[in-house]
Amino acid sequence: MAILADSFLADLDDLSDSEANVPHEDEGHESDMDEDSDGDIADIESLNYEDLDSVSKLQKSQRYIDIMQKVEAALQKGSETEEQGFSSEDNPEYQLIVDCNALSVDIENEIVIIHNFIRDKYRLKFPELESLVHHPIDYARVVKKIGNEVDLTLVDLEGLVPSAVIMVVSVTASTTVGKPLPEDSLNKTIEACDRALALDIAKKEVLDFVESRMGYIAPNLSAIVGSAVAAKLMGTAGGLTALAKMPACNVQLLGAKRKTLAGFSTATSQYRVGYLEHTEIFQTTPPALKMRACRVLAAKSTLAARVDSIRGDPTGKTGRNLREEIRKKIEKWQEPPPAKQPKPLPVPDSEPKKKRGGRRLRKMKERYAVTDMRKLANRMQFGIPEESSLGDGLGEGYGMLGQAGNGKLRVSVGQSKLAAKVAKKSKIKSYGSVSGTTSGLTSSLAFTPVQGIELSNPQAHANQLGSGTQSTYFSEVGTFSKIKRI
Repeated sequence: MAILADSFLADLDDLSDSEANVPHEDEGHESDMDEDSDGDIADIESLNYEDLDSVSKLQKSQRYIDIMQKVEAALQKGSETEEQGFSSEDNPEYQLIVDCNALSVDIENEIVIIHNFIRDKYRLKFPELESLVHHPIDYARVVKKIGNEVDLTLVDLEGLVPSAVIMVVSVTASTTVGKPLPEDSLNKTIEACDRALALDIAKKEVLDFVESRMGYIAPNLSAIVGSAVAAKLMGTAGGLTALAKMPACNVQLLGAKRKTLAGFSTATSQYRVGYLEHTEIFQTTPPALKMRACRVLAAKSTLAARVDSIRGDPTGKTGRNLREEIRKKIEKWQEPPPAKQPKPLPVPDSEPKKKRGGRRLRKMKERYAVTDMRKLANRMQFGIPEESSLGDGLGEGYGMLGQAGNGKLRVSVGQSKLAAKVAKKSKIKSYGSVSGTTSGLTSSLAFTPVQGIELSNPQAHANQLGSGTQSTYFSEVGTFSKIKRI
């Protein structure tokens, strides 16, 4: 147990920032970190070595020296290679371009490592500076310019950072709690700043060389996204052939970094955009359409890379056509919707329309027709107030009811045609009863023009004719009638 406790105490001593940390043998490989992964970034930020050479080893490596010598020689010689020289990836200058792309990524990682070294050293002098100047190169320039100076009014920071940042740095420096650095620590910090600035210059030379050759290697891709972005895409993907085989959704994420917003909203952060964010088309697109434009850019860039990989169009005309197509799409998205046109009325039909008619419709109209009483109630006479159910104009108004002459509210309503037909049918049914009973109103008196008033039996003739079919066509008593023609 004592051995285990001693190992824990040793680990705690290694994690302490106040003590001097001695570099181990395997710590020299920290320069090969990938800044896109969060674990590697955490390891980079935890570096706090006393010796700068144990942290930064890229500039002294043989690979860095060889590539930079070839790049400087190629830049001095100029672009003398013709288009046919890049027809194959076996060309030595093409291999140099691929190596330059990989070296540019390593230089960026090395700059981040040196930036953390400078922050750890200069934090004792000006702890607030790292929150005011975020870019590593700008931070190195400001630290080298300030040094151990306490009064920042004597330091000229013009041209290094924007004017607003200069004002904030000057105000913050007057209230800082930092103390001047020792001479040894200050010299190491200045040396680290010089290395960071030298790496930045080397990175620019590498990118200039790659951009000068991109017009021959990938003319169509360069026509869409530009030479700088095309070089970064090729370097991250591992060559033009690897970029051509990559799907568009992955091309969109090349170079994307997870941004730490420190609690701020992620609504406007474009964390799914990589190197395509630096293209001219993306920068000139409105914010609401940038993600759509990025997807279109990735798709067209993949097509252009496939054309360049097989040397389909060395002139770059295909890339320019694709760029124009992207521009027209973005302009189409920004157009306002078409105005709503007024709908014209239909052409009137000259022919009369077929309307439903008949006995059923007439009965319905008569049943729901407005009565004369309701017509008078809905009508008012000019200059004469109407009577109401509650008086003084309250309640339901009677209109012209009662103003017709007799002073009564009730109006005689005439019998409708429907009611007259119903009454007629009921009268016929009452007279022609089938039960055989005689109505009490029937009489045996009959008026004839010969004898005047005489007695007769109404049932005698009915009994004589009989009933059923005998009283009509097939009667035993009846005969055929003769009709005279006129």
